[in-house]
Amino acid sequence: MALTTPEEEKQHNNNNGCHMNLAISHYCTGEPQTNLSAVINHYVHTLNHFNFRNLGYPTNQNFDYDALTPLLQFHLNNAGDPFVGSSFRLNSTSFEVSVLDWFANLWDIQKNKYWGYVTTGGTEANLHAILVGREQFPDGVLYTSEDSHYSIFKIARIYRMQCVVIKTLISGEIDCADLKATLLHHKDRPAIINLNIGTTMKGAVDDIDLVIKTLEESGFRRDRFYIHCDAALFGIMLPFLKAAPKIISFKKPIGSVSVSGHKFLGCPIPCGVVITRSEYMNASSRDIEIIGSRDATITGSRCGHAPIFLWYAIKKKGSIGIQNEVENCIANARYLHNRLSDAGIGAMLNEHSNIVVFERPLDHEFSRRWNLACQGNIAHVVVMQHVTIQMLDSFVIEFLHKRSFSRFQDYGSFQPLCIAKQVGTANCSCSMHNLYHDCAC
Repeated sequence: MALTTPEEEKQHNNNNGCHMNLAISHYCTGEPQTNLSAVINHYVHTLNHFNFRNLGYPTNQNFDYDALTPLLQFHLNNAGDPFVGSSFRLNSTSFEVSVLDWFANLWDIQKNKYWGYVTTGGTEANLHAILVGREQFPDGVLYTSEDSHYSIFKIARIYRMQCVVIKTLISGEIDCADLKATLLHHKDRPAIINLNIGTTMKGAVDDIDLVIKTLEESGFRRDRFYIHCDAALFGIMLPFLKAAPKIISFKKPIGSVSVSGHKFLGCPIPCGVVITRSEYMNASSRDIEIIGSRDATITGSRCGHAPIFLWYAIKKKGSIGIQNEVENCIANARYLHNRLSDAGIGAMLNEHSNIVVFERPLDHEFSRRWNLACQGNIAHVVVMQHVTIQMLDSFVIEFLHKRSFSRFQDYGSFQPLCIAKQVGTANCSCSMHNLYHDCAC
């Protein structure tokens, strides 16, 4: 993989779109195919260029679906309940149910005990899961940690639910002491709990067992709480990591689990999966004659291609293939964490995580160049299947070069950002905490 220099990158950015006639005129009479092909080919070149440094977002770019190209000549629509089918026969519900069965088995729930569907993404999966919880407890209070995905807070606004934000530990995991105090404050109302099986920024995993214990100690019987597990990235990874304990299981009193299909499995279009208990679905389902099915999903028409992409990925990789990919991502994440730490860059890596958190680069263009996700004083790299050791080495070398240049510009007064509040003093490399480390040694 040939990585360009920052100067070449800047030139490419300046040229981006120069030869692309994207405007659609009011009197468009049809464009020649050669012109359209030129635009698309240029765009593919642009995407390949930026994919060389795609580090900050959890999308697996290492996939090949060329074998599915013949399906693009069909409009596939999975309207209605995938287990019922519909009168529109150009659908892929048989593939969809196969995918759902696989996830149900992965998370320990019997075929006749679960319901689910392939969504447009993790947000829709969360939207459906929280709706199921609210249908069970219309007056329930939604509890979620401050490190939760932004979709949870948006969902609370959409449903006009009271949302209580719970503090988190340094790792990003939900603080069960704060959860308990808050539950006791609202003990007269049922609890709808959103748990993160891998937080967006730090990759922290909420302790389901400890949360259940906290609920019980706070006087919430199992008929007064609903737990949803937002497992967008880790829901597929953790079950295949030998060193990780069994975390997600419907043998525990949880109500639903959601994942994003385009993240770890890899898919050219956003998609997700939501699994819940079938006993909950009568409250939110209606028979619709015109489609010959049951309306039980958030959207009406749903992409029929997404379930086939997921089915193909799972069948092609197999359990061994998925496990190998998980272990490789975890190993490369540890490699990056060690490289950053050895270079004096403050960094943190949670156990069983492929998300490396570190001090936010001060150069905004550098962050955009490497597609970094930033929040406050921290940034992160999500080590996915397409991320190579060469990419990580190039990233660290350029990061150190940028820091050295900043030090030169500041005539030696440059100081790394303090990130102790976000990742703990042991993981911070600012001058104060470097001194602290020296004293501790």
